[in-house]
Amino acid sequence: MPQLSQDNQECLQKYFSRPSIWTQVLPMFRAQRYNADIHQITENEGDPRAVPDIKPMGSERMEMRKRQMPAAQDAPGAAPGQPGAGSRGSNACCFCWCCCCSCSCLTVRNQEDQRPTIASHELRADLPTWEESPAPTLEEVNAWAQSFDKLMVTPAGRNAFREFLRTEFSEENMLFWMACEELKKEANKNIIEEKARIIYEDYISILSPKEVSLDSRVREVINRNMVEPSQHIFDDAQLQIYTLMHRDSYPRFMNSAVYKDLLQSLSEKSVEA
Repeated sequence: MPQLSQDNQECLQKYFSRPSIWTQVLPMFRAQRYNADIHQITENEGDPRAVPDIKPMGSERMEMRKRQMPAAQDAPGAAPGQPGAGSRGSNACCFCWCCCCSCSCLTVRNQEDQRPTIASHELRADLPTWEESPAPTLEEVNAWAQSFDKLMVTPAGRNAFREFLRTEFSEENMLFWMACEELKKEANKNIIEEKARIIYEDYISILSPKEVSLDSRVREVINRNMVEPSQHIFDDAQLQIYTLMHRDSYPRFMNSAVYKDLLQSLSEKSVEA
């Protein structure tokens, strides 16, 4: 291998001993990148979602984290109780998934949805539950055995018969008949429509637990007339349930403990008097 001359050796030693150009340029490049990242963070302090996509090293990373934490905490979008962008708040606009607007359409719609519910609740309270009546006399109770019509014409008779129907789990027949009687007394069109809807939902609908037993013909007539209901929309159904109670439940009522106990107690009081 040929040996280098003295001059060449001095040139090589001088070349390798001087600092590399990368050792001069790299610190400058890092300083410029660091300043740019800090400037970007400062601009994005108002937006907590804007996180710079950088990976600083060493002490630079710690400094970046210190700056990001207060920026995210002080951001207006991170206020307590305010929903984030990924979740829908209670006052969010119904036409979008953001919560940037204070739209009141949900409030208005909720109020409109509550109106028929409140009206239905009030009208349901008007429907008969338990009739107030004076205590029946011995003559009245004896008359109940003569015909079903005499039993149903008095409030005391209906209450006693209803108590018996409850033991047979068929109280809905009496409740439906009484609701139809109340509907016939109404004259206001809006109240008639609302009460008819309530009666349909409670006693005619196949989804109701209190559905009464009606044939298909009567149901079809009611379904057609529910478009514009009147006071007499349930007349055929009411007659059918009345006949069912007369033929099926009334004979058992006359032989029940409910009727016999009532008759005996009134007879004893009459003898004592």
